[in-house]
Amino acid sequence: MPEIGDTAPDFTLPNQFGEPVTLSGLRGRPVSIVFYPFAFSGTCTGELCRLQDNLAVFDDAGVRLLAVSVDSKYALRAFAREESFEFDLLSDFWPHGAVAERYGVFDPVSGQAERATFVLDAQGVVVDAFRAQPGTPRELEAYRAALAKLPA
Repeated sequence: MPEIGDTAPDFTLPNQFGEPVTLSGLRGRPVSIVFYPFAFSGTCTGELCRLQDNLAVFDDAGVRLLAVSVDSKYALRAFAREESFEFDLLSDFWPHGAVAERYGVFDPVSGQAERATFVLDAQGVVVDAFRAQPGTPRELEAYRAALAKLPA
């Protein structure tokens, strides 16, 4: 798992529209990578809807929000449409969970990403990271505290 002060591992994943998103291509602005187990599951839906409802927290900090799961881009497109998400949902579908594994948050027993968040500065360096236990949503306050650690 990348530690605070490490440069986050680079990746390219398709978003819900099949468009490639490359982490290193986002340099110049902070990024929050939110790993979550599955689209359409109760806790994950609640978490991502809370982020959608509070996008201003990220926008005000100039942060690009990326949500990553092992679902296919097709499932993510339906999920985004149903929930009206305005941020990228990235598909770590194939090779299954490869990016989550590089970040140390892939559970090979269940075949899903754990609930983990990494906040990166504009140079791609991890300024904060936090996790939640299975079935437990991450609190919005944890995001606010993490974003507050970004350099001004």
